[in-house]
Amino acid sequence: MWLPWRVAMERALYGENGFYLRERPSGHFRTSVVASPVFAEALLRELLAVDDALGRPPSVDLVDIGAGDGALAAGITAAAPPHLRARLRVTAVDLAPRPARLPEEIAWAATPPESIHGLVIANEWLDNVPVDVAEQTPDGPRLVTVDPSTGEERLGQAPEAADLAWLECWWPMRAAGERAEIGRPRDEAWASVAVRLARGRAIAVDYAHRADGRPPYGTLTGYRDGATVAPVPDGSCDITAHVALDACAAAGERTGAVTTALTTQREALRALGVTGARPPADHARTDPRGYLHALARASQEGELIDPHGLGGFGWLVQTRP
Repeated sequence: MWLPWRVAMERALYGENGFYLRERPSGHFRTSVVASPVFAEALLRELLAVDDALGRPPSVDLVDIGAGDGALAAGITAAAPPHLRARLRVTAVDLAPRPARLPEEIAWAATPPESIHGLVIANEWLDNVPVDVAEQTPDGPRLVTVDPSTGEERLGQAPEAADLAWLECWWPMRAAGERAEIGRPRDEAWASVAVRLARGRAIAVDYAHRADGRPPYGTLTGYRDGATVAPVPDGSCDITAHVALDACAAAGERTGAVTTALTTQREALRALGVTGARPPADHARTDPRGYLHALARASQEGELIDPHGLGGFGWLVQTRP
């Protein structure tokens, strides 16, 4: 049975007994949330800034899209100061069942709230929105189809007109053999979130590329048990591809986003006070325990902003005042 990649990914990740309906991401790959509580602390500072910009309203939303085990939402909520926590409406959004130990004050839903006043965070969500893969041929782009049981591929029909238009605008292929992941479903997914943002800020964090640096042969891959594996869409592994965040940004702007920033996690977290700076060496003599604690924190911060690792993630930040 040969399927377009988008259909195969959808079934493998979210179909009956799909990978993400039975597995938690933290069991298979390292995320910023898992790497350190510093990530949640930094996003709490972002939430506090949004709350101030909104004038500290009677209630403020925190929405975690693609919440996984809910650790990010729980971490931010637990660290929030009393004046904010008393007003927080926290929603973790995921298709998987609600985690057993998630605090009761965090709502669990399959879709975001209809109207959001506050902060939306989509951390490593868009890369798992299923997409089709196209390959350039002498006769133009063709969809790549896959055998879900083996991962074997062959070329299928031409993409539909809307996808051809997306490719020409955002990821044009010129040479035969080049490949692209058609990001239109991700644009639509992000727009479905951005349109719900009545006031506040929406942030997408993901593996990403821009128009001036698209990989010529795509980025489709699989992950299982902490290792990269062949992307066989049989439900046994995560299937992912990097995100054209600039295209998502344009989709968000079409819904009414007023400001847009595209940056890296390194720059975004540094602006939020995550520097990776080591403590002064003389503190090892005056406060050995405090020095070790500060050294460990510096190491965690360093991992989060490493430009060759987590710090290289793309950040899309859009606001509606």
